[in-house]
Amino acid sequence: MAVIKLKPASQCKYDIVSLGEIMIRLDPGAERIHTTRHFRAWEGGGEYNVARGLKRCFGKRAAVVTAIADNPIGRLLEDLIYQGGVSMEYVKWMPYDGIGRKVRVGLNFTERGFGVRAAVGCSDRANSAASQLKKGDIDWEKIFGSNGSCWLHTGGIFAALSETTPDVILEAVKAAKKHGTIVSYDLNYRKSLWQDIGGQEKAKQVNRAIAPYVDVMLGNEEDFTAALGFAVKGMDKGYSKLDPANFKKMIAEVVKEFPNLKVVATTLRNAKTASVNDWGAIMYTNGEFYEATLRSDLEIFDRVGGGDSFASGLIYGLMEGKTPEEAVNYGAAHGALAMTTPGDTTTASLSEVKKVMGGGGARVDR
Repeated sequence: MAVIKLKPASQCKYDIVSLGEIMIRLDPGAERIHTTRHFRAWEGGGEYNVARGLKRCFGKRAAVVTAIADNPIGRLLEDLIYQGGVSMEYVKWMPYDGIGRKVRVGLNFTERGFGVRAAVGCSDRANSAASQLKKGDIDWEKIFGSNGSCWLHTGGIFAALSETTPDVILEAVKAAKKHGTIVSYDLNYRKSLWQDIGGQEKAKQVNRAIAPYVDVMLGNEEDFTAALGFAVKGMDKGYSKLDPANFKKMIAEVVKEFPNLKVVATTLRNAKTASVNDWGAIMYTNGEFYEATLRSDLEIFDRVGGGDSFASGLIYGLMEGKTPEEAVNYGAAHGALAMTTPGDTTTASLSEVKKVMGGGGARVDR
């Protein structure tokens, strides 16, 4: 029996719609942000990455809801999104004021890290077009009513961008529920986004207001504490020393307070170094826990986007009516593969995901 009951795909223009900001990622490659003279441009954003993964790897019909400044940088972002295959039908293009005083494209400088040197992210996104979206700007009745979508994905990164973006999320999730659309939400707590607008207390206030409308709640092992306020005994010692039983108790408390949650899922990462991690995942549904295969000493090329690719793999499994064990392993395998390549977004294929799930090795394919 399927964990999630979806609207019939025949009644929906899209399988998934994601709400969030898309930025230009500037990547110094093997160098460092503060010393490089060359950057490679990618597109990326926590919510968008999930839709792109479902389109590129899993073949689902995907669209994004966002706002973009209408200038050459915004059109570069458009060109990058075209490659990902995600529909831009619902993008709101914002008139450019000439210098970015009122509206701009957000930038994300991302340094990969290696060994004992941790990865570094430096955002430059204030006054971005997406952060200025407000209640009433998007025609949700068209998106979820006349056009239809089986699924809506959004998250805590978009919620943290401004005073108005939480209202946009609430408007979206309420419209989605009205039309029978499944809602997933990735807590994705980022200290840098919340620190100047109220910190963790503000994050908890915002995320707790959204949680009652969510069907599938996602996060990492720290998000549920930082973004929702649920404590995990032993978390101060790090995940590598965390008793899994304590983490499961915490998830049970989350579901007790928010009984609307059909699925709660989290990645489990122990960063031994920036380039070697233990990587796993756990999923809760219908009173039971399901754990993905733990990959010890997983070699990391670029860790950014691993959690988003976990989310898209998990959502694919749920959309396809897979068992909980299969769904969480689709997510963990896809996340692992995404971290073997540069950029936020996946370059994996469904056959590669299935190979990793089946325990396939790294011998050359030819």
